[in-house]
Amino acid sequence: MQTTKTIAFFAFFAFFAAGTGTAQESPNRTKWSLEIDPATFVWGGFSAHLRIQPKNAKHLVYGVGVYAMNMPDLLVGFDKNNKDQGWNVRINRGYGVFAEHHFVEVNRRWFAGGQASLQEYKIERDDADGSAKYTNALLMAFGGYAIQPFNFNLYFKPWAGVGYTGKISGQTKLGDAAYHIAPITMFATLHVGYSF
Repeated sequence: MQTTKTIAFFAFFAFFAAGTGTAQESPNRTKWSLEIDPATFVWGGFSAHLRIQPKNAKHLVYGVGVYAMNMPDLLVGFDKNNKDQGWNVRINRGYGVFAEHHFVEVNRRWFAGGQASLQEYKIERDDADGSAKYTNALLMAFGGYAIQPFNFNLYFKPWAGVGYTGKISGQTKLGDAAYHIAPITMFATLHVGYSF
């Protein structure tokens, strides 16, 4: 029952953020943006996010994204059941859909949104041979602040979110140990984007 309530909360938040995006002073054309998360490249992965601001929306942005990265020990250790247990964790690939509401102007100042993603993880352990893979679903509410410091369309979007996640397929056991998936997850990062 608690899981159902958590999913409903995040789904409501995402739809609320998306639904408040129409306004009178709409852009006169559809606008597109490309974003990356530099941290994914630092941690041995990649990311690419495509965003669209529909022609008749002043504050609304939709998007899709793909990403991969090695999870830093700090993130793995947030779950006390996995801390200092020798786990090596990688998001092999993640696919997400996003909706954002920018309160002042798209890619400037405060925004809030939601995402739904599927992520395939690969786990290894220092004291075990081989690896295991599992796929999880993620629903996340997030917020941040977009900065456009130059006289062209480059912008920076630091953001943080809280989400609900759960395994939908695969195996989390390796040897005699099982990798623990906490239902509540947190994440913070910085996106860098360019709109055109």
